Amino acid sequence: MAGKGAAAGTGMLLVTANVGSLFDDPENLQKNWLREFYQVVHAHRPHFMALHCQEFGGKNYEASMSHVDKFVKELLSSDAMKDYNRARVYLDENYKSQEHFTALGSFYFLHESLKNIYQFDFKAKKYKKVTGKEIYSDTLESTPMLEKEKFPQDYFPECKWSRKGFIRTRWCITDCAFDLVNIHLFHDASNLIAWETSPSVYSGIRHKALGYVLDRIIDQRFEKVSYFVFGDFNFRLDSKAVVETLCAKATMQTIRAADTNEVVKLIFRESDNDRKVMLQLEKKLFDYFNQDVFRDNNGTALLEFDRELSVFKDRLYELDISFPPSYPYSEDCSQGKQYMNTRCPAWCDRILMSHSAKELILKSENDEKIVIYDHIGPNVCMGDHKPVFLDVVEKDAYETRRSFVKPHCSMEEERISSILKCIIVTAVLINQVLSATFLDC
Repeated sequence: MAGKGAAAGTGMLLVTANVGSLFDDPENLQKNWLREFYQVVHAHRPHFMALHCQEFGGKNYEASMSHVDKFVKELLSSDAMKDYNRARVYLDENYKSQEHFTALGSFYFLHESLKNIYQFDFKAKKYKKVTGKEIYSDTLESTPMLEKEKFPQDYFPECKWSRKGFIRTRWCITDCAFDLVNIHLFHDASNLIAWETSPSVYSGIRHKALGYVLDRIIDQRFEKVSYFVFGDFNFRLDSKAVVETLCAKATMQTIRAADTNEVVKLIFRESDNDRKVMLQLEKKLFDYFNQDVFRDNNGTALLEFDRELSVFKDRLYELDISFPPSYPYSEDCSQGKQYMNTRCPAWCDRILMSHSAKELILKSENDEKIVIYDHIGPNVCMGDHKPVFLDVVEKDAYETRRSFVKPHCSMEEERISSILKCIIVTAVLINQVLSATFLDC
């Protein structure tokens, strides 16, 4: 952010969420997701909030787009968001355009106490004051308040119709200008191919795409400002190194297709212990016998294999990760902590920033800042991705907030608490009535 510091005392909440699962099961997953999201908003009470969504409208976007309007209306009109009297929503819904469709959705909410906030018009090359609530969809290419690009097809030729790309907006709060970039990078198409080399071929594809985005947002067309890039980077652990570590004492069995001789499955067995199967690996199967390794101590023992960001260390900064891998969680509503056995769990969902942005959120001329980097819904099914957030607030405001914000609890717990209070009050009243009756006698 170019200017006076982290928006001159403005509390800021950045959230990234791959929401593809929500539109496949709106009745259950959306309710869970919104409840947990609102609790984070209530707990952190930001002045400026950005929510970057990927796979917006669902993985089967054409069939699920009917649920989009309901989700957007709920976000904009809910009681939890009533203090945010200005909003900008940018939804890429043009799913029929193979050339442009990214399935990205960017939401920006401004608290009523926040004064003088401006958004940059990339066509007019000037800032415009933000008032009211506005929603833009369909052909975002013609919207001057953002830049949107889909990555060229030759970046990922294996995928006939990739939806990967980015959306960039620019904001100015009290003379502090910064870019916010919503991004979705390429996934690992095959666990078997990812395992072949270290780093994997897919890591190289993501490297190329992220480099392209960073070059675009600091090119000569516009003034350079600090930036935050947050979304689904699809960063994966170094698969070959992880497997070699997890299965260090195992023997490997290779299964090939009879007709093509192509490797279709790898089975890793313990050398003794009745040759127990430790890991089965297929194109879309990563079945390790003990998921606790990804959950114990939030999986931080595996961070040494999280290497994809290292090539950008001169351009990007990330706070220390202390939450478990954000993907791939079970989409079963009763399995909030369980990973699916489709991919090796990894920290796909991230919030990164330029080094100048780091200086501004961590340092200030007058006030010490509290920065929290965490995930949302640790015990609740949120779909196959857990949302990740970054909260920036001044220390004095943080201490004040802690003094009146209730401890984190679910809506169900609040409901039960209210019922118990009613029961207690009723019991006291009954006791008073009975006591009065006995005294009269």
